[in-house]
Amino acid sequence: MLTLQQINQDPEQVIARLAVKQFDGREPIMRVVELDKQRRAAQKQRDDNAAQLNKMAAQIGALMKQGQREEADKAKEAVAALKTSLKDIDDQLSAAQDEITEILLSVPNLPCEAVPKGRTAADNVVEKQGGNMPDLPADALPHWDLAKKYNLIDFDLGVKITGAGFPVYVGKGARLQRALIQFFLDEAGKAGYTEVQPPYVVNEASGYGTGQLPDKEGQMYHCQLDNFYLIPTAEVPVTNLYRDVIIPQEELPKKNCAYSACFRREAGSYGKDVRGLNRLHQFDKVEIVRIERPEDSYAALEQMKDHVQGLLEKLELPWHILRLCGGDMSFTSAITFDFEVWSAAQGRWLEVSSVSNFETYQANRLKCRYRGDDKKTHLFHTLNGSALALPRIVAALLENNQTPQGIIIPAALRPYTGFDIID
Repeated sequence: MLTLQQINQDPEQVIARLAVKQFDGREPIMRVVELDKQRRAAQKQRDDNAAQLNKMAAQIGALMKQGQREEADKAKEAVAALKTSLKDIDDQLSAAQDEITEILLSVPNLPCEAVPKGRTAADNVVEKQGGNMPDLPADALPHWDLAKKYNLIDFDLGVKITGAGFPVYVGKGARLQRALIQFFLDEAGKAGYTEVQPPYVVNEASGYGTGQLPDKEGQMYHCQLDNFYLIPTAEVPVTNLYRDVIIPQEELPKKNCAYSACFRREAGSYGKDVRGLNRLHQFDKVEIVRIERPEDSYAALEQMKDHVQGLLEKLELPWHILRLCGGDMSFTSAITFDFEVWSAAQGRWLEVSSVSNFETYQANRLKCRYRGDDKKTHLFHTLNGSALALPRIVAALLENNQTPQGIIIPAALRPYTGFDIID
């Protein structure tokens, strides 16, 4: 969440930056400014009263020694009144802090200056592109028909077992999934990321730490009996490894990768965009997460973008990178780049990765800090990215590589699949 320092330094600038995200921040931001003034005034009064209390306590001892009992009793009455006043002030401080926190949890992160203005995905900016566009015949099949033709994915069986959005991968389809996961993990390892295997369920504090709660509460599967949440991405448990931690500078940066299943309710999704693998309630993904000093985070962001681009090039997929406009960014991000691959049979671009810098927004929630050369603690910048999400990668691989003989497997994947073609 935003820090009070950010807000108090220039509240009008904060309001203006929030407007880039199509968020009207005037009322909540000015309320926080007002509450913080009240909190500071109350804190000063409390400190003054506490000092007076200590002074009077010493005076009472001296009066008792001098035998001035009547004066000592009067002083005790004044001390009791001060203690009551301190409790009232503590209640005011607690109430003000609780309201500040509640407001800040509802306010999104500030977009950085490099974020373009815009309201919807139509306003995103294509920053870079590469790969060769496939030339398929007019009767090329979409991936859901290819999956049925080659017995790779059984969507109907998934509906029977669970419901729509929970496919069953079969035979070479299952092997392709496993191959992609291992390929992505191996490539992350070569890039210096340490693999972790996180839980697939998290507690409420973890959800708040990375900003999924309260913003995405309705999109997460909730285990009400235990108050656990199924993770929408490995970002949540992996970033929470560093919650309430002060990391020594010499251990930086922290670079982790993790494979996990991901669970998203995707409430309200319908139409052609959800057919086949385009939008699922459960899917597999490899995530990369970095914890960086603020001065290093944007160089790290470029390295993460290069890493994802390299994966797509090795998979021989046509791709482009979008710099998201303010209105299309996530609640927690300061800047986001989406990678999309071309789905030839569907004739559309499919998002396969988002790479984001959250600056101090998550770190402030997580209390993720380091001790600087000045011996003071400072907030980190947190970053993460999909490297990569499998469903739409599989969709594009199947569609773009279909031939009369079968579906050709990219050379980089063949050591992992054990086969060159799906026929």
